[in-house]
Amino acid sequence: MKTTAALALLWLAGCSSQQWYATGQSWQRQECLRQLSDAAERERCMKSTARSYDDYKAEAAKAGAR
Repeated sequence: MKTTAALALLWLAGCSSQQWYATGQSWQRQECLRQLSDAAERERCMKSTARSYDDYKAEAAKAGAR
């Protein structure tokens, strides 16, 4: 069990911020499809996951500079 946990931590540590962002976006898209039955709400939700990683980083940098 400890070996599995250690391997999982090593694997997770190897992920870049961009990979984490993509994973989060993918999860959010799945949640939009799974939870929302109203087409308009689902479309809004899906659009909220369309921001690129570069745009996300630029917005984060602006927010940090304030």
